[in-house]
Amino acid sequence: MSQPIVEVTGLSKCYRLGAIGTTSLREEFARLRDRFRGAPHPKKEEFWALNDVSFSIQPGEVLGVIGRNGAGKSTLLKILSRITEPTRGSVRLRGRVASLLEVGTGFHPELTGRENVFLNGAILGMTRAEVRRKFDEIVAFAEVDQFIDTPVKRYSSGMYVRLAFAVAAHLEPEILIVDEVLAVGDSAFQQKCLERIDVISRREHRTVLLVSHNLNAVLQLCTQAIYLADGRLVGAGEPAEIVRNYFGAKSQSADLIDLSVRPRSARERGKARLTGVRMASDSGGLAWQIPWGNPIALEFVIEVTERLQRLELGLGLFNLQGFEIATSLSTWNQPIGPLEPGTYRIQARYPVLHLVTGTYRIGVGLRSERNMEDHLSEACEIEIVPSPASQRQQISSLRGAMAAMIDTTITRLER
Repeated sequence: MSQPIVEVTGLSKCYRLGAIGTTSLREEFARLRDRFRGAPHPKKEEFWALNDVSFSIQPGEVLGVIGRNGAGKSTLLKILSRITEPTRGSVRLRGRVASLLEVGTGFHPELTGRENVFLNGAILGMTRAEVRRKFDEIVAFAEVDQFIDTPVKRYSSGMYVRLAFAVAAHLEPEILIVDEVLAVGDSAFQQKCLERIDVISRREHRTVLLVSHNLNAVLQLCTQAIYLADGRLVGAGEPAEIVRNYFGAKSQSADLIDLSVRPRSARERGKARLTGVRMASDSGGLAWQIPWGNPIALEFVIEVTERLQRLELGLGLFNLQGFEIATSLSTWNQPIGPLEPGTYRIQARYPVLHLVTGTYRIGVGLRSERNMEDHLSEACEIEIVPSPASQRQQISSLRGAMAAMIDTTITRLER
């Protein structure tokens, strides 16, 4: 195996909360004077944005970095981009680095788009000849041909980010660092970015480090992923596995989940309330794990406090990117009710959906007489695990949400 193009070893970054850099020589003298006089100095609390993070990236890999806000993702990228120094640890980069950490990084608002392309290229270490050779391709990608000689301060935010991404992605760095650029711009541009990153990694064999809350992009583009939480590395490996860990699918181990303690909004009336849910089908293994190709059966426990003439159960099946794959209402089959006050169990059974292997979330709602009685957007999570049938048909390698079965016929046409 070749040497890693990025090596991060024991990386840590500490900030002192409340501390700011000295802005003048006078302030520095005043600080020293107070120290000699014994004046009390406010204690600064330490905050470790990163703590002992280690990983490596091979040439040509696309590494996705995921984690909640404040996990240390942006601090990591700033250290890799040499914007800030680590407190402890080391970073070794074996190649030229281009970074796009925010919209218009390295752009001067008074300069035109053309001038900023050459300026940004020089900042990234490119020669004028290299920038000139790629210039037309950059402008075409950014779709700012008409405004290339206009000062960028007059650009919209969409034009700004298109040109900034185009420069970073077309000037042939060995390592491209991208932070949340896919969250900016319209859907057509976001798809264009995804395609460009795919070209950079697969065809040009360059290395990409991508931070994004768009987990669909991480699953689609990345060959490896790491998961940061509270400044620490808590997971590294295949993107699908890391995304599952991010959503905590493994922590849901109880057979019966208590729904009575889940937060609700103030809109629900509460005459019928969800208090629990369990898996009613035979999972063939651990709770909440269902072999591919098996039906999914859930049993909900509800508490009815007032007489209801009719009750409707609604289910939403979501993948980890938040897309609703299936919507179901009990009234499509048969109405529930009338119900007197008391405790009830409602079983809801999905037929075989042929979902691809992975983790899914289920939301549930109760409605009566056009009023929402209770609603939970995340009642439980299920995991579709490989089965002999899925392994034979290579279901785990599919990118879609469902493996839809089709019947095919072929007829030879006479000439």
